[in-house]
Amino acid sequence: MCSDYRDRIYEKYATGFQDSPEQVDVVAAARWRKACGYYLRGWLPDIKQVQIIDVACGSGNLLRFFAENGYRHIRGVDISPEQVSLARRIVPEVFEGDAIEFLEAHREEYDLITGLDIVEHFHKPEVLRFLDACHAALRPGGRLILQTPNADSPWGTAHRYNDFTHEVGFSPNVLFRLLRLAGFAEIESRETGPIPFGYTMASTLRYLVWQAIRVVLKTWNIAETGDAGSGVFTRVFLISGIKK
Repeated sequence: MCSDYRDRIYEKYATGFQDSPEQVDVVAAARWRKACGYYLRGWLPDIKQVQIIDVACGSGNLLRFFAENGYRHIRGVDISPEQVSLARRIVPEVFEGDAIEFLEAHREEYDLITGLDIVEHFHKPEVLRFLDACHAALRPGGRLILQTPNADSPWGTAHRYNDFTHEVGFSPNVLFRLLRLAGFAEIESRETGPIPFGYTMASTLRYLVWQAIRVVLKTWNIAETGDAGSGVFTRVFLISGIKK
């Protein structure tokens, strides 16, 4: 990434912008990982010996999720020294540095690359370079999973601007097209809304309410444009693509 105002922010990103506690809230972290299993369903490798890298790994929540699910070869990379220090408590192989440069130096090394809440931090030229670097760092058949604020959501703009280092916003449609441009196939977008079953009763009730809201949003789109839109309306969304 460019050396600019972001250097100052990322130096204290965990405490200054993420409010990351020094001690992990075990209960909250376990709830998050349970939800993560639902959101990533069908996208994770069955073979536990695959090579995984989580870019912008933050304090290591996703790294812990992978470790608890039996994956053996897990790495992380983050530009924030504070975040790296926290993540190394979970997985020793966490590297401090620029995610794009790291991926460019590790061609065809990974079976899975994850990047939750990273792509929106890049300037437009960096977005294309990042996606190209992800594609190059994956082995054939490898998967990329990203999460980012959703421009199709009524709350997407609020989430887009709740971090000073966010540079761009994406709809599922535009990120689909960018992934396709970078060479990815079998691209799928997914909501990150309430979990319908097996989580909590409150989540199940929220899911039912959310489905009613989704009908309203689709109807709004149809009434205005004649098209239902992406159907992905949560304020952040996940997207996955395969390197063929």
